[in-house]
Amino acid sequence: MKRIVSLLTGAAALAVAAFPASAQDVTLTLHHFLGPKAPAHSKMLEPWARSVEEASDGRIKVEIFPAMSLGGKPPELYSQVRDGVVDIVWTVLGYTPGVFPRTEVFELPGVHGGSAEDTTVAIAESFDMIADDFKDVHPILVHVHGGQAFHMVDKPVRSPADLEGLKLRTPSRIGGWTIEAYGAEPVGMPVPDLPQALSKGVVAGAMVPFEIMRPLKLQELTQYSTEGPGGERFGTATFMIAMNKDRYDSLPDDLKKVIDDHSMSNIASTYGAVWDGSEGDGKSLRAESGELITLTEDEMAAFDAKAQEVIDRWIAEADSNGMDGAGMVKAAQESIGAQSGN
Repeated sequence: MKRIVSLLTGAAALAVAAFPASAQDVTLTLHHFLGPKAPAHSKMLEPWARSVEEASDGRIKVEIFPAMSLGGKPPELYSQVRDGVVDIVWTVLGYTPGVFPRTEVFELPGVHGGSAEDTTVAIAESFDMIADDFKDVHPILVHVHGGQAFHMVDKPVRSPADLEGLKLRTPSRIGGWTIEAYGAEPVGMPVPDLPQALSKGVVAGAMVPFEIMRPLKLQELTQYSTEGPGGERFGTATFMIAMNKDRYDSLPDDLKKVIDDHSMSNIASTYGAVWDGSEGDGKSLRAESGELITLTEDEMAAFDAKAQEVIDRWIAEADSNGMDGAGMVKAAQESIGAQSGN
């Protein structure tokens, strides 16, 4: 028996010597805040993980833990990946205010036009402008969803005056500024908390995309939804898939390449389109269970006038922090416009 163990040990040592570090197997944990039926999980994170595994010939395994199943609350996801508690997270940048001041430019109403694909590709192509926001993590994708629409419990919204004095859920600081500009009161909360807030009357409505309607059953909790003409939205939220820097740096070069090939510009169009494609189901649910309001150009102009206050406010703050606020807004708008052909 000792001889067999010795032979096996020797064979194992020879095997290790025969295969360089590039052949090592790696298991990566991916943590996020939504359930496994949400489009973010089923249409983006799961396909991304399986594609990485296939491209690595099985040497990378990605284990996905949805719905905060590894512990903590959604606002803690950024620190979890930064500190190496988990290897990869998907999270909303607005859950950690002040950490991503440059990336906020893509959330501004009047910058994001309503196409998640256009804005996500623009972010990837303009990433040098916002790269300092991500110095403590390794970004895999920075993206947006289809954009914010209003979803109201019992009040149709056709003008900013319809929102005056109401409490509305927002995912981010910029969303809060936008709600304030419309005369309403912002209430910040992670989106998993929204159903309870609506059912208990904590908020009268929310700014969220249509894709989240089915996962959160918003068609049962709200009666009215409002978007702009041609699918225009009232700003958007930014998200990231990000990896712990040390974990990425520890990978052999060939596995780093697999991650790189599944990052940023290489996947921006694919997964941006996923978010656009996820809006139709929520719109159908709304049409069946309530009223979907599409504003006219004149009605939208009233919201746009208020939105300019948000843009001016952001530019002033950016300038005070040493950034070229107006230049960044212009660059973001031009990059998005280039994608859409406008």
